[in-house]
Amino acid sequence: MLEQGTLFDTHEMQPLAERLRPQTLEEFCGQTHLLGEGKILRRLIESDKIGSMIFWGPPGVGKTTLARIIARRTKASFIDFSAVTSGIKEIKQVMEQAEKNRRFGEKTILFVDEIHRFNKAQQDAFLPFVEKGSIILIGATTENPSFEINGALLSRCKVFVLQALKTEELTALLRRAIEDERGFGQQHVEISDELLSAIANFANGDARSALTTLEMAVLNGEQTEQGTRVTQETVAQCISKRSLLYDKGGEEHYNLISALHKSMRNSDPDAAVYWLARMLEAGEDPIYIARRVTRFASEDVGLADPRALEIAVAAYHACHFIGMPECSVHLTEAVVYMAMAPKSNSLYVAYERAKKDALTMLAEPVPLVIRNAPTKLMKELEYGKGYQYAHDTEEKLTNMQCLPDALLGREYYLPTEEGIESKYKARLAEIKAWKKQHKSP
Repeated sequence: MLEQGTLFDTHEMQPLAERLRPQTLEEFCGQTHLLGEGKILRRLIESDKIGSMIFWGPPGVGKTTLARIIARRTKASFIDFSAVTSGIKEIKQVMEQAEKNRRFGEKTILFVDEIHRFNKAQQDAFLPFVEKGSIILIGATTENPSFEINGALLSRCKVFVLQALKTEELTALLRRAIEDERGFGQQHVEISDELLSAIANFANGDARSALTTLEMAVLNGEQTEQGTRVTQETVAQCISKRSLLYDKGGEEHYNLISALHKSMRNSDPDAAVYWLARMLEAGEDPIYIARRVTRFASEDVGLADPRALEIAVAAYHACHFIGMPECSVHLTEAVVYMAMAPKSNSLYVAYERAKKDALTMLAEPVPLVIRNAPTKLMKELEYGKGYQYAHDTEEKLTNMQCLPDALLGREYYLPTEEGIESKYKARLAEIKAWKKQHKSP
């Protein structure tokens, strides 16, 4: 339930992040893909037509704040519920109240923070009430709902993905904290945009972390006749990561990942490990790096060494399981493997070629011979007529045409001689030679 305040809950005693929590959509920072003018979630909130939904995103991006904004705007009864402190007993009590509200024609919105912490039985307790409309469920989670939330419950909820805040969005939020009376507006705090950007970079997309770090920096700032001055030294001590005090546009973040990618592409394991260490020690999310390495495994190595993708995915899972600092060695293994592996970008090139045709030739019909024919009408229209099952042939090959007529003869995948891709090249040449020899009249 919503907690009642006490005599000791004064505004000044609250953390900066709580004092500055947005009260309206206009104050909300980030998530413009969902809350920009005309976007679906904004329209649902403004029209008070909220349905059951899940907010999925990393910490500090506004999941709880959005729920509280909805609570202020809705005409429904709003119940704030924590998956950390509540069990089946509390769930049943809330459901009974919601059912009473429904009988009197009142909607109940139930907000469940950290819904992934509920076990299957606890989640199942919500299901019948969601189905018959006793409650509108809003869940917040940092974990992938596909894995952490029951399929039956998830199928009845719209999932909205909240993204980590951009450096410029966090910098603007920090500037507002300096100027807003709910923040430090009455204290005359002097801090440069460069230092605000450094704090924003350190927060790694987390608004709560950014505001907490700013609060620490201001409280430890130098007192002057005019107010408080925050220096680079103070910020460096607060974040303990001097390497994060780089340019205010956040360009260094992209420079470093570019340096890592290009060092691996250039088969330079020493440089690759150095740039990896620079990123990790600056506080970069290891999962982000693991995702980039996984992309590299197919984009720059591909079938020259198919094991590269296995190594990259394994490193990603290791980072997810154990986090920093232990996962640094797993990322090092993956980065060195990528740097040492033979290189081929033929898969990347193949897709880009196919994408160009797919976007410019959108109406090309699927050849009848490879269409499925589940109905009598489709069979009468000759869907699937003449289809040849490759497994029934001695060579495991057929001469069927699988590309649309307009694209006949197009070649997208052009294998190289790098690594074991040379084997795929030879095999593809054999296949094409056989099909040419057995070409249909």
